[in-house]
Amino acid sequence: MLSPPDVFITRAIPEAAIRLLTSALPGLNVAVNPRDANLTPAEIASMAAGAQGLICTLADDISRALIDSLPRLRVIATYAVGTNNIDLAAARERGIVVANTPEVLTDATAEVAVGLMLACARRFIEGDVLTRQGGFRGWAPLFHLGQGVYGKTVGIVGAGRIGLRVARTMRHGFDCRVLYASRSEHPEFEAQAQAERVELDSLLEQSDFVSLHCPLTPQTRHLIDERRLARMKKEAFLINTARGPVVDEAALVKALKAGRIAGAGLDVFEHEPALAPGLAELGNVTLLPHIGSATVETRQRMGLMCAQAVIEVLCGREPANRVVPG
Repeated sequence: MLSPPDVFITRAIPEAAIRLLTSALPGLNVAVNPRDANLTPAEIASMAAGAQGLICTLADDISRALIDSLPRLRVIATYAVGTNNIDLAAARERGIVVANTPEVLTDATAEVAVGLMLACARRFIEGDVLTRQGGFRGWAPLFHLGQGVYGKTVGIVGAGRIGLRVARTMRHGFDCRVLYASRSEHPEFEAQAQAERVELDSLLEQSDFVSLHCPLTPQTRHLIDERRLARMKKEAFLINTARGPVVDEAALVKALKAGRIAGAGLDVFEHEPALAPGLAELGNVTLLPHIGSATVETRQRMGLMCAQAVIEVLCGREPANRVVPG
């Protein structure tokens, strides 16, 4: 009979992270979900029974019930920045440390946000499909026209690391005017991106590109709903690399079908991996399979950061990337 794991990992992660765990703590029993699929909370509870450390992903529902089912658990390291899938209050009550992976995925996710702006405005995906299907019959003055990006107004919703990186790229790389909306002022954001803080509704009304970079909280769920979509310019694009439920996806489909906005670029979805009915059939939306952090370098650094957090806690030390509940 197999002994229970000391550390359970809910999805396969880069091997370097597992090597770090076992080399730092010889004899540590590390178990990894053997399936290429997400686990249910009941499956995690069963496979992680007796574990002191849990490395999870943003797709795992780490609820109070699951936490209560793991009496020896001391640390949860999430392979993500966001922690909306973890019951932080339940972890805090048990004295369980929660750690995440900040900073390491900033550039990779910003690249995707900027890439989606370009892909939407210049209709890259439509052009690729058309060319592959034999629709390109030679250059013509009015053929496959898109919209320019240089000098446009970019609205950043959320003033964290990724939002700042996107803002700086668009301001200094594309000569864009940058607006941002957040709960408080961010002088550093304003200085680095030459950005102006405005109310969200004003940002939506003025921006040619609205890029979402806020965390998912009860306050930001469906932040972009039918009313707010109606405030956007008809020529504007909505970009979401944050969390799917920040956008009311059904309302977005309606707006895209009606041509109330020019298009959207999405790397995340409200009911991921499912898409809202009708979304996949629309030609004015670019859809990516949640690849914001999906570079070899970034995913390895994320794994190492999770492993190091587990090592620190099991050795009685404080991890540098501990999440402090608000």
